[in-house]
Amino acid sequence: MIELRSLTKRYGRTVGIEGLDVEVGAGEVFGLLGPNGAGKTTTLRCLVGLLRPSDGAVRVLGLDPVADHRRLATSIGYLPGELRLYPELTGRQTLDLLAALQGAAVPRQAELCARLSLSGHDLDRAVGEYSRGMKQKLGIVQALQHRPALTVLDEPTEGLDPLVQETFFELLAEETAAGRTVLLSSHVLPEVQRACGRVAIVRAGRLVTVESVAGLRRARARRIRLVLGDGRGARPLGAAERWSPRWDGPRVELLVPPDEVVAAVRGLLAEQPVADLTVEEAGLDEAFLDLYRAPDGATGDAPERAAAPSDPAEEDPS
Repeated sequence: MIELRSLTKRYGRTVGIEGLDVEVGAGEVFGLLGPNGAGKTTTLRCLVGLLRPSDGAVRVLGLDPVADHRRLATSIGYLPGELRLYPELTGRQTLDLLAALQGAAVPRQAELCARLSLSGHDLDRAVGEYSRGMKQKLGIVQALQHRPALTVLDEPTEGLDPLVQETFFELLAEETAAGRTVLLSSHVLPEVQRACGRVAIVRAGRLVTVESVAGLRRARARRIRLVLGDGRGARPLGAAERWSPRWDGPRVELLVPPDEVVAAVRGLLAEQPVADLTVEEAGLDEAFLDLYRAPDGATGDAPERAAAPSDPAEEDPS
């Protein structure tokens, strides 16, 4: 569905993304992660044909998103990170205009509006009267209403209330069950962990890793939580001190490498008055931070670069 080969985009002397190699297959929800300025939005804009790469190749459904933009338009759904809509148009006019520009039928428009709680009254109001959450719901509808083979979503849950977020995740599951593909960029790591099977992590315009979410979590430190039965607070833990214990009264938390968990548990049970003990796999957020602190992913190793422009009007369209 997506094939990036040495994708590079420069803005003059500033690097947006450099040498990115990623493949995404049919039926995946694939995550793109990285801090602000890492190159995520630049990558998404290259994917949907809004930017022409400076070097390398991009293929979406086997086609070039720039040269074959018209042919791809009906097969791609896109929700930008900064959704800008005509305030004088109604919600319904906005959806119909975007569908006409794509040249696509919209078999799911009514269904999606109903599921995301956009009523007929809402759709007949001017978008300028919408709350942020309502605008975001309209953006999700326009990205999915034509049943695209590939949907590209940049920070899709911004402004959505928890109930609407649940519906959104149901929609993602339905897309993959139908063999369609979703590329999701988000700063909210728990939602990436919930939705995505694999992720690419980028830092300072370069790829750090492509790995399954489960693999990232398995490879990182386990969280051991203890409650000590004597009610006393912080104290020396002997050999366990090397795992930087964090105390809260008689409760203590340690992050232990996977291959040391069994020895750590045995030692703690033998040496401490343990009333309760749990071992938890790391979340994606912990795996993400752990990877960035590693020698091959530490932020200090990255070359300095200026932030790429965030507004398409500032970018070189060539």
